[in-house]
This record gives sequence, structure tokens and C-alpha cells, in this order.
Amino acid sequence: MKTIRWIFGGLKPAATFVLLLFASSAFAQATSVAEIKAPPLRKFSMPQPKRVQLANGMVIFLQEDHELPLIRAAALIRGGERNASADRIGLLSIYAGSWRTGGTASKTGDELDQFLEARAARVETGGGVESTNVSLDVLKGDFDAVFPIWADVLRNPAFRQDKIDLAKTQANTAISRRNDEPGGILARELVKLGYGPGSPYARQAEYATINSITRDDLVAFHKRFVHPNNIIVSVIGDFDSAKVEKKLRDAFSKWPRGQQVPPPVTDVTPARPGVYFVAKEDVTQANIGFVHPGVTRDNPDYYALVVMNEVFSGGFSGRLMQRLRSERGLTYGVGGGVGANWDYPGLFRAQMSTKSSTTLESIDALRGEINKLTKDPVTAAELSLAKESILNAFVFTMDTRAKALGQQVQLEFYGFPSDYWQKYPSNLEKVTAADAERVAKKYVHPGQLALLVVGNEKDFEKPLATLGNVQSIDITIPEPGAVPGATQSAPPVGSNAEGAALAKKVAAFVGNVAQLTSLKRTASMSMVTPQGPMEMEIIALMQYPQSQRVEMKMPTMQVTRVTTPEAGFMITPMGTQDIPSSQRAATMAELKTDLLVVLKNIDNPKYTFAAAGTEKIGEVSAAVIEIGADGPAVKWFVDPATGRLLRTSQSSPQGEMVTEYTEWKNFGGLNLPATAVVLRNGEKAAEMAVSAVEVNPGVPEDAFVKPAGK
Repeated sequence: MKTIRWIFGGLKPAATFVLLLFASSAFAQATSVAEIKAPPLRKFSMPQPKRVQLANGMVIFLQEDHELPLIRAAALIRGGERNASADRIGLLSIYAGSWRTGGTASKTGDELDQFLEARAARVETGGGVESTNVSLDVLKGDFDAVFPIWADVLRNPAFRQDKIDLAKTQANTAISRRNDEPGGILARELVKLGYGPGSPYARQAEYATINSITRDDLVAFHKRFVHPNNIIVSVIGDFDSAKVEKKLRDAFSKWPRGQQVPPPVTDVTPARPGVYFVAKEDVTQANIGFVHPGVTRDNPDYYALVVMNEVFSGGFSGRLMQRLRSERGLTYGVGGGVGANWDYPGLFRAQMSTKSSTTLESIDALRGEINKLTKDPVTAAELSLAKESILNAFVFTMDTRAKALGQQVQLEFYGFPSDYWQKYPSNLEKVTAADAERVAKKYVHPGQLALLVVGNEKDFEKPLATLGNVQSIDITIPEPGAVPGATQSAPPVGSNAEGAALAKKVAAFVGNVAQLTSLKRTASMSMVTPQGPMEMEIIALMQYPQSQRVEMKMPTMQVTRVTTPEAGFMITPMGTQDIPSSQRAATMAELKTDLLVVLKNIDNPKYTFAAAGTEKIGEVSAAVIEIGADGPAVKWFVDPATGRLLRTSQSSPQGEMVTEYTEWKNFGGLNLPATAVVLRNGEKAAEMAVSAVEVNPGVPEDAFVKPAGK
């Protein structure tokens, strides 16, 4: 009783007495949790927005909300990545990324930034598979000033080239990192298996497709899809609906209609049932997924599928978590179910992660649960818990005016009835156990599943081949400029006499032909200062043509990275581990553009040298050489009077990398860079100072050999 008094200590004595009587009575009546009966859910409704449709087809939703002095607006536009040309994969990321930042015909993006930041306002653009959008977030008092900016961005984007280039850099950075996380690889490749690699819902941008996108492509896409009859405008906040409606009519009512967006693609060409594998050597877990096509939300069995999915994978109470995690301890996370998109088919997916040593066991267990889903009856307890879980959570999908507005915009976009969400609970309540069992048998097809595994097979308890024929999926990222699917890209240009002569002038500046021909190895010591206060001492050993050992000494640790045509590994305080093959391939490509490697290959027909005009660097009119380095490309900027290399520039997954050579010194008879500044996308990324270079040093026999037993 002391504990109860402490809990209710802040109440008045009379209130405390009443609560104690209630608690005493409740505890006296209920002898188990099962005896406590929850009351039925109360009916709940949220004020719905006002819908207006202009004569030109634009639909407007207005939702007043006077809680805060804010106004938010958005224009949702039909047409997304699935509507872009198949030879311009990734267009939407560039389009959305440069739409707002590129400014309008009357103001640059930077001018818009200054205008909006002074008012703590935001105008942003975005895009995805099905749509694009332009949003507005502003204080009530600044709405009249910012609204014209939002409307101008919507209708008159300028797509300035510098912002397009920045968006491309960001897209390329995302490409370079897409294989970092095994879970991301699994999700991406499952989509390809489920829809087919040629599907607009499974497209994958590459450096080459991003680089092929031009400003004209963006302008054409905007002209094709941004029309009032393809737009839904929503406004919520502290405003008078009549006044805002008038403002919207004045701004948009004279905008003529345009071409309608074509219906979405609904055909799918799934992969054949079988075992598919992505090798990822730097992980200790396996990621496992099963997939086949699903349904659309307008399917009459949709509500029964929602309940079935909850029984199968409803959090910790679902069969998958109960049986594979709680009972068998095979995973921390597992889930799945039949997907149902609004206007194109979803996918049936079941996926989990497990430690490498239980990969085959987990595959068998997950497959077994999928089979049981089509055979085992749904119990009364499972049905009750599933429906209660869904319905108890449903209120939180519409518990604010903003959510209610979002629901109506969503229904308008996909052409569903405006009362769809109001009827949602009653449609779920009608689902029976027999319905859930029926749809499991109808829409879950164990014999049509494609199995995908991402992991390090050497750590599996058994080979994947014990499951049948295994088809490997290559996730290597093609080099910048490469044609997707090709093993090697062609040089950007062929050699010309002027370019070859300039390259030989650089070679003469660095050292004579005999010195370069006899060069087998170099060992260098330098200090590298990245952005920030930390310095690294770098000891680099290069054995030509393509073996490199780099020791990086930092204040708190030392890391050694070795890359050769045969292997790649890293030695850290945590031990030795292999470098992923994609990273090793990227390093090998970079080594082809190393200064001394290029000079040693001047007469190699696989290397091309083409003069490409001049560019002013300081007081020097530098001659530009475009070099095709047996695949990768690099530009050299050369002082034509001396042959001194002033700058190099090349594309990388992180953007344009520029190295400014500020001082040269003679090391072992060769003139080599002594100090340099590295720029990434125009911003300083690091400084380098070389203190020593040894030419053709002796090296231990095991310098490029992975330590035994590691």
C-alpha cells in the first residue's frame, strides 16, 4: 500500500481514496490477464479538407489548422522515374536535385536561398518512382511573399548547369556507396528478381547513365509532365480557406491543360524460381530473401491479405518472429508478406539475416514457414490478435489534420474513393480466419519463389549448391564512363600527335626514357592533412605496374592496405580482412592513372593522349591532355614551355577530383611532386607534403602477401 500512496501522492485525499477503491475492486475481480476485457474502440473522425477542382483539371485540397502560425503547401505531380526514358535511368534524381537549386528564369537558386533563409521559409523539390513534388513551408506572415516563389519554381525552373553538375555528383556518390550495406544489396536485387531487370520499378542508375543526362532531358521532362491536370495542390495551416482558394485560382486557373500521364506499367517478368547469390566477402552475416510477384491494392482480397500478413509477420507476435527468433534463435529480424502497391503490383517477400554459420539452416526454416502459411489454419487467437493490432494502430494514421489531408491527396492521386479510409476498419473487421487461409493459398506460391542470398559463402555451414544450381549475381559497379554490362570502357578519345608530344614533354621533365624504363618500384613517405586537424603519415610502396602497399599512421592507430591484381586486404588493429572485390577493382583503376604508371605506358597502344585546348592556370596558359588510361580517363594540365605538370583532373564516384601540384623536387634522379593540394568538387579535401622518395628500393618478399592464417 505504501507504493500506491507514493504513486498517487500528488492527488487530494478524496481522489486518492476513490482510486484506491477502484484498484482494489479491479484486482479483486480479475484473477488473470485473460479475464480483463478491453472495451470496444470508440468511433474516431478527423475534419476532412475542402476539395476544389479548377476548370483546367488541377485539384486543390484546403485544410485549415490554426494551432500554429504556419502554412505548408505542396504540389504533387503525376509522372516519375517510371515515366522517364529507359536510356536515362536516374533522371529523376538529377531532375529533382537541380529543380529547386537551379532557380527560376528570374532568380538563381542562390538568390532564392538568401530570400527564403531571411524568412525561415523553405521551398523544396523531390521526386520518386511515380511522382515529383514542390513543397512550401512558411510562417503565416510571410506566406504572401513566399507563395509567388513557390509558384515560380513549380512552373518556370531554369535547371542551371552548375546545379545539374552538383546533382550528378550526389547521384554518383550514392552509386559508389550502394554496395556498402548487405541489407541494401538484398533489397535492391530482390526487386530486380521480382519485377525483372528491365522493369521501370527495378531500374538501377550507373555512372554512364547519370553522365548521359543533359539539361535538355530535364527541360523536356518538365514540359511533358508539369501541367495543371496532372497536379494536386494541398495547403494546410493558419489561413482563411476562401482567401487562399482565391490566391490559388488567380495563380493557376489560366494555366492551360497538358498531355495526360500514361497509365502505369503493370506487367512483370519475374526471375525463374531458383537460387541466386551475391558474394560479399567483408561480412559475417548472411542476408536471405524469397520473392515472387504480389498484387495491387484494388484487389478484392486486399483486406484478407492485410490480416494474413499480420498473422505471418506482425512484429513480435507474428509467426516468423515467434518461431525463427524467439524459439530457434536464428535471427534478430525477419519479416515478410504479400505486397500490394496502389497502382502497380507489389511483391511477395520474406527476408531475414542470420550469422553465416546458420545460413542454410535459416533458409530451410524460412522456406518452411512460407510453406506452412499455405497449409496451417489461422487460429482464432491469431485472427483476433492480428485484427486488434491493425485496428488499434489505425487511429494513428489519421490522428492529425495533416495526416487526414495526406490521406485525401493519396486517394486522389491513385483514383480511389474519398471514403476509402473511413471504410477501412469495417472492411478489416469482416475478415474471417477462412478468408486469411484462402488468400494464403491463392497468393503465396512456394514453388515460384526466387531465393537470394547475400554473404560470404566460405563461412556457410554447407555450400549453397546443396540447394541446387546457384546463379551468381555480379554487383560490380562499372567504372565512370563505362557502358553498363561491359567489362571495360573504351578510351574517351584517340591519340593525336600534339597530345603524344605533350605527354613525352612531361616524361622528359620527370626523367629520361632510360630512367622510366628501368623503374620497377618506388617507396615514398609523406604527410597528408585531410580536412580537419588530423594528420596522417603515409608510407607508400608501389611495384609497377599495379601492386601497391600503403601504410597509414594516425595518432590512434595504424592501417595497412595492400592491393594487387590477384588480391586485396587490409591490416588493422582488429586483424586482417579482405577488401571487397569492387573496392579492389576501383583501386586498380585508379592506379592506371598514376603519374609514373602513365609515363611508363606512353608507347602502350592501350593508352591514348589527345591535346584538348588550353586553360589558364595562374599566369600559365596550360595545355590540356585528355588521357585514356586503358579504361579510366584523366586530364593533365601542362606548362607547354617546360613540360611541368600543373594539375590533374578526373571523375570519381565522389565527384571531380583535382590535384594541384604546387612544388616539385628531385628524388633519386626523378622530378616528382613534393607538395600538392587535392580538391573535391571545388573544395579543398586534403594537402600533401612528400618528404622522401626512394627509387627501386629493396623490399621484403612478403610485402604484398597476405599474412598467413589471416
